[in-house]
Amino acid sequence: MKIKNILVSLLAFVAFAVACNQIDPDHYLSEIKLDSSYLAFPADGGSVSVKYVATGSWTIAGLPEFISASPASGGAGEGSISFTASAAKDTRDGSFSITAGDKTQIVNYIQVTQKSEPVTLTVKQALDIIRPLGDGDVAGGTFRVKGIVCRINEISKQYGNATYFLSDDGSYSGSSISDCNWLEVYRGLWLNGGAFTSGDEFSVGDEITIEGLLMNYKGTPETKEKEAFVVSVNKSLIKIDTVEPENATVPAEGGEFTVTLANKGNGLYIDMPENLDWLTISAIAGNVVKFRAAPNAGGDRTATITFRTTDGKKDYTTQQTFTQKGSIVAVSVADFLAAEVGAGPFRLTGVISATYASDKQGQSFYIRDWSGETLVYRVDNFKDSGLKVGDIVSVVGKRGAYNNNPQLVNGTIESTVATVQEISIADFLTKPDDKNVYYMVTGTISSLKGSNGKDNDYGNLYITDGTNELYVYGCYPGYGATGDNRKYFIRNNNIQVGDKLTMIGYKDTYNGLIELCGGIYFSHVPAN
Repeated sequence: MKIKNILVSLLAFVAFAVACNQIDPDHYLSEIKLDSSYLAFPADGGSVSVKYVATGSWTIAGLPEFISASPASGGAGEGSISFTASAAKDTRDGSFSITAGDKTQIVNYIQVTQKSEPVTLTVKQALDIIRPLGDGDVAGGTFRVKGIVCRINEISKQYGNATYFLSDDGSYSGSSISDCNWLEVYRGLWLNGGAFTSGDEFSVGDEITIEGLLMNYKGTPETKEKEAFVVSVNKSLIKIDTVEPENATVPAEGGEFTVTLANKGNGLYIDMPENLDWLTISAIAGNVVKFRAAPNAGGDRTATITFRTTDGKKDYTTQQTFTQKGSIVAVSVADFLAAEVGAGPFRLTGVISATYASDKQGQSFYIRDWSGETLVYRVDNFKDSGLKVGDIVSVVGKRGAYNNNPQLVNGTIESTVATVQEISIADFLTKPDDKNVYYMVTGTISSLKGSNGKDNDYGNLYITDGTNELYVYGCYPGYGATGDNRKYFIRNNNIQVGDKLTMIGYKDTYNGLIELCGGIYFSHVPAN
């Protein structure tokens, strides 16, 4: 992460010098790129597959006798190399090389036996072990990983476990196994497998060594549930003492908030994200830092501030994340899908197109407007609301995702635009004209021409039940379509005479002709 640096004192210059000597990023050769540079083999032996992209010829050298590679050399292109190790009685580790042109890439390996003292890895090395694993797979052997706590979800006194994140430098970036710099310790245990009892056993910024099993859980690099425990804690010299407001949330209209630090190091050094134009430092007095947030006309936004100090030899950090509430932004479903995960809150308005059967709580459904469809996951007020498929609603929530599938999360049903009654064509013809009452009507398309008998761009057409005929004044792609977005839906979807069409709209009469107006397409079934 690029940062802009604020020098608080002359001593902080020392912190800067130390900070510049943090772990350098790995070097990846342009001639050959591997998706993992650290291989972990189970004690009983087995294979690990590594993907590569090469621009020219390459060859493997220095393999120990108990590891074989297939293929051991190759040319330009993409592929995978399978490394196979025999069974081991004792833990063994080392490295070998892959040469491409005049460049050499070092690959590390480890084979851990249960009887051996676990090898302590960096978080980066642990990620290299986890990334080649399939979904749900656990790496062979027990590992120790040392890192800095960069985020804490929970330290539970009730259940005696904790969920938190470790990284090599105390930062938190990336959202999935492919691009993150963190390892999640999922429901890990306290020292030597004991229970957490106070809830404050460690804090963000502390250096922790954990021991346990590493796995890939649905694209998240983590330790297996309750199969990891804390080995040691090196407390940070700097911590967050108090935050005002206490919930670290700033209102949309902006204002000041204060961070008071407990700092036992030499100097104070503050890292703020680059291009953070809505948040500035307004005052510094010793270990008390005041910030000012500008008014927010958009959705909710967050900023994570890093505070550093030093003992002259080593940097210590702690972080505080602030959230500023924002205005609810009304967007189309298409714009919602294009937003970043975590953005919002957004308002979506559309038709309930289906319920989500996989949600056993019955609180999830799909919403569709003219631009697309998305899942609304578990809104608390849906099950008992009486709302059903076909009704038109406004929902508010944030952009979420599960297994890269987008969904609206942390949501609520803000309002009901219209409850829609499903009726026959015959019954629709008897209803009074009312632009505020919506119906769902199904019929077979008998004509794709307007009331004047001419072809049209807006989908004016007739449907019939075999006895009664109803004029549909506009078949639009969905709720909210305006202007040119109303055009060509029939043509673009190859809807033909004879197809069964379901529409949502209100009843009106024009020059004696009864019409279904409003034009919300719901579904159709081709005649063939």
